[in-house]
Amino acid sequence: IVDEILRLNEDPNVQGLALDLPESLYSSKVLNAVKPEKDVDGLSDANLGRLVRGDAYDCLAPPTACAVMELLEDLGGKTVLLVGAGGATGAALQCMLQREGAATLSCWWKAPQLQTKLHHADVVVVGSTKPDDVPLSWIKPGTTIISCSRDLLSEKHNRGQENNHAAENTVGSLAIAMRMQNMVKNMERWIRSQQHRKWDLRCLKLQPLSPVPSDIEISRAQSPKAVDVLAKEIGLLTDEIEIYGQTKAKVRLSLLERLKDQPDGKYVLVAGITPTPLGEGKSTVTIGLVQALTAHLNINSFACLRQPSQGPTFGVKGGAAGGGYAQVIPMEEFNLHLTGDIHAITAANNLLAAAIDARILHENTQSDKALYNRLVPVVNGVRGFSAIQLARLRRLGINKTDPETFTEDEISKFVRLDIDPSTITWQRVVDTNDRFLRKITVGQANTEKGFVRQAQFDIAVASEIMAILALTTSLQDMKERLGKMVVANDKKGEPVTAEDLGVTGALAVLMKDAIKPTLMQTLEGTPVFVHAGPFANIAHGNSSVLADKIALKLVGEKGFVVTEAGFGADIGMEKFFNIKCRASGLVPSVVVLVATVRALKMHGGGPNVTAGAPLKKEYTEENLQLVADGCCNLQKQIQITQLFGVPVVVALNVFKTDSPAEIDLVCKIAKQSGAFDAVPCNHWSAGGRGAVKLAQAVEKAANQKNSFKYLYSLELPIVEKIRIIAQKVYGAQDIELSPAAQSQVDRYTRQGFGNLPICMAKTHLSLSHQPERKGVPTGFILPISDVRASIGAGFIYPLVGTMSTMPGLPTRPCFYDIDLDPVTEQVKGLF
Repeated sequence: IVDEILRLNEDPNVQGLALDLPESLYSSKVLNAVKPEKDVDGLSDANLGRLVRGDAYDCLAPPTACAVMELLEDLGGKTVLLVGAGGATGAALQCMLQREGAATLSCWWKAPQLQTKLHHADVVVVGSTKPDDVPLSWIKPGTTIISCSRDLLSEKHNRGQENNHAAENTVGSLAIAMRMQNMVKNMERWIRSQQHRKWDLRCLKLQPLSPVPSDIEISRAQSPKAVDVLAKEIGLLTDEIEIYGQTKAKVRLSLLERLKDQPDGKYVLVAGITPTPLGEGKSTVTIGLVQALTAHLNINSFACLRQPSQGPTFGVKGGAAGGGYAQVIPMEEFNLHLTGDIHAITAANNLLAAAIDARILHENTQSDKALYNRLVPVVNGVRGFSAIQLARLRRLGINKTDPETFTEDEISKFVRLDIDPSTITWQRVVDTNDRFLRKITVGQANTEKGFVRQAQFDIAVASEIMAILALTTSLQDMKERLGKMVVANDKKGEPVTAEDLGVTGALAVLMKDAIKPTLMQTLEGTPVFVHAGPFANIAHGNSSVLADKIALKLVGEKGFVVTEAGFGADIGMEKFFNIKCRASGLVPSVVVLVATVRALKMHGGGPNVTAGAPLKKEYTEENLQLVADGCCNLQKQIQITQLFGVPVVVALNVFKTDSPAEIDLVCKIAKQSGAFDAVPCNHWSAGGRGAVKLAQAVEKAANQKNSFKYLYSLELPIVEKIRIIAQKVYGAQDIELSPAAQSQVDRYTRQGFGNLPICMAKTHLSLSHQPERKGVPTGFILPISDVRASIGAGFIYPLVGTMSTMPGLPTRPCFYDIDLDPVTEQVKGLF
């Protein structure tokens, strides 16, 4: 019985459970197995506890007790005796009677004081059959007698005593009606739970220290809420989350269907000026902004961030959980495995890579007939095509479904992909910085029959599957995108896809959990979605569409969703608008443009900034001239934002070495250059309180007129779209395609991929293709060395110069400082 109850508890199509069991089976174990929210009999300890506390809205009372109360009236001052009425129903009845002003007594039929109690009672409620040795004369004339029975669905009731002065009532039928009323109440409550609810968020208190401790010390000093508590606070239902440990949970996509009629909140993008190699704190600003909005201004808000790769975490850059008092916690969970999405991408990517080489090997070493017999084997005496094979046959124009009727020519067309090894673009991946995997040779074992080719490894987040995860809108959409991924060309120059290799369904299976965003929290207990982490150079560098869409529903019409674009506005923001917004159909309300005095001084002619090396004095001492000269980059990035018709607020991420005069100068120039507002922010040292002015400026800007538009039409030729980005965004004079790049453009156009958006692969350290050129370079010709395509993700990516997709480890990687305490199991040294 308990197993069946537990099964029905988890069935989302069952909203209530009613138990009709023999008396002997109504044990505490059985009654408490029913989820309180599905307990229409109101017999679980949780429901009884709520009833005793007076939480009538949150509980359902036992139907038999409700039936008795329905029959009784004007109980004030009367004495009610419960005889033989024990258990949950008896306890509930006592509570309800006392609440109506009755004095209640309870005893069993064998109690020595029974005669006295019966004689003094105004009302007698009988819970079990009266023994023959209890005479009717013990009950005083005029007493109301009500008989109850557990068997609600039968008419075998003790109907009270034949007594001219007693009222005889049968409770059973009325109890059935009360149970039906409970069922209706439960369904009404369930329907309300499906609708968007006001948040009931308990924010966590911060006590910032000075000097500011390390990121991991700050993270560890805060005690995060249990993730199921956070989920309930923001209106998620218990069956919409899958909990990973104490502080992480996957959120199911079914929420989008439940809240489909709920208006979206405001959509805010955090971008930045051209950064130094140290980064300028976009993630920190994103977290500080949502902490300010929710913990200090009481406005619903959600941060949507990318999942960091373990390559930079153990390499040189470190983690990406924000910093100081504006972080996602626990930061070690955020920066390491999280919920395994990157591992799922790695597994899916490498399965496809293995399928490519295996298919070439088998086609090179087998006849058409042998291939056919192995691809379409006889199983239990029956030979048939799988669903994905039938789909391939339809694409080939073969409408047969019986394998025995195929001609030799049809068999050859079906079994031969004829992949040209020199055109394979699909590489294996690993989530580690490993320079020695940039060029490898595969197939050297004797078992590979001499099929040797040069290949490479990319870092996992450079996989097209990661870009697909970030842009997909549903499971079905993801499956279709995975199938469209072009991995090579055949010897006739036609594209070969994952669908052709028959691996689409398997890839979708590996990715079925990764498609769900991961819920975490900030240092101040506000919600964060962490989902997807595509490279911002060869991919679009933004977190997932699905995380944004779910968050926009959860915050409500007056709430805010804040997401971040990788690198400077010229790269991450441009791709956010032209690629991500096209895929999602969402329209941004505001752009927050992050700047630092340090980066502006670099653009104004300051010395080189190198990761790991101390900053030169120009960056630690006041220098208004350097700041003023460097603001040209800030002005250019504001102009780029204005190309898309979205209001821009400049957030100056303040460092302790910045002087008040430098801060004032930047804010003044930003406002003069067309920014809606420019605000200094101290969230790194003060948490959300240090970004309250930024939050207020963003709230005001979100109410401004928005004339959002894309930069180019998809119908334009590929080269023209590249030219528009180069000239209008980067400030180039023109573009120049290499012969190889022009050849690829012609091929993609011929293959029908010319209407895809453009995803430029360019250095993030300059507006131009030359990282050493700071400020606002002009008059340059942008060289396009190659053009590649991510057809599943849905974009063409031109390469500007050379672009590495596998980082290397530096002389002194971060891992020198990372350690584990074997006693406490605490991670040390992450930043």
